[in-house]
Amino acid sequence: MSRGEITHLLQELRGGHKEALDQLLPLVYGELRSLARRRLGGAGPATLGTTELVHEVFLKLFDRDALSLNDRRHFFAVVALAMRQIVVDHARRRAARKRGGDLRRLDLEDADIAVDDHAEEILSLDEALVRLKEVDERLARVVELRFFAGLSVEETAEVLDVDPRTVKRDWRKARMLLLESLGGGPVA
Repeated sequence: MSRGEITHLLQELRGGHKEALDQLLPLVYGELRSLARRRLGGAGPATLGTTELVHEVFLKLFDRDALSLNDRRHFFAVVALAMRQIVVDHARRRAARKRGGDLRRLDLEDADIAVDDHAEEILSLDEALVRLKEVDERLARVVELRFFAGLSVEETAEVLDVDPRTVKRDWRKARMLLLESLGGGPVA
């Protein structure tokens, strides 16, 4: 997949050429499934699958008239945020069901996320990320890209246009601050 090709198609889409979406989807679909699989994989019993997450990301992003994505980096940064929002919304629905709401289970293919078992933790993490963003927006972006989108250090560095060493430092600092925020106390 050519980075320039994705950027070109995003610019075409931004210019109103809706047919560019038909060309963009096959180019990024596999990579998004891979990101979703890394994010959701190995989490145990579940209700949110890789395919469902990728499809919800596409619906969230491309079911708008005024989506403006500048380039590949911007696209994957927006995807990470969308994945976070979808996982958190899913956790909220699950937490509501645990408090007496109706439970509706879907059988989905691929790897799944154990939102059933971790809904409260996901919601607490989301709240801590909101607080972290107020302190340092880049640290919050690193967490979104690494944790919610499942990007590697190198991929995160590319999206944020920083050195991988900066991402590693930010990742350590963000985890420390989040642990404190979540009540784990300071990390020695």
